[in-house]
Amino acid sequence: MSTGEELLRSRGLRVTRPRLAVLEILAGGGHLEVDEITRRVRERLDSVSTQAIYDVLGALSRAGLSRRIEPAGSPARYEARAGDNHHHVVCRGCGEIADIDCAVGSAPCLDPNTAHGFYVDEAEVTFWGLCPACQTRRAADI
Repeated sequence: MSTGEELLRSRGLRVTRPRLAVLEILAGGGHLEVDEITRRVRERLDSVSTQAIYDVLGALSRAGLSRRIEPAGSPARYEARAGDNHHHVVCRGCGEIADIDCAVGSAPCLDPNTAHGFYVDEAEVTFWGLCPACQTRRAADI
């Protein structure tokens, strides 16, 4: 049994070829848009609809096997790193996204002053700036 099959079964999900393909693609790293995930899945499988990919991503996110992020001005992106309350830094120039571990250590941001009855399991912090490549381009433009 593959690791993907074990992961899906451990979360009570059926094992399907699209789910295995998406898990494998996300495991490769990055913060991928649905279009990119769909393109990569179609390279592996004969045919799969975009709606099927959205359904797979929704199931994986609900099961804690992927994480959906939506930086302002950007389409939703998905990553395999889930459940550890990490944050992101986004380049204002090119849109590159990188992971940042919780800035204070033990995720104190999960204890808001008032949660209005919600069980808080994640805090989303987005840092904005310029990546090294965009800093170089900007310096060349000056």
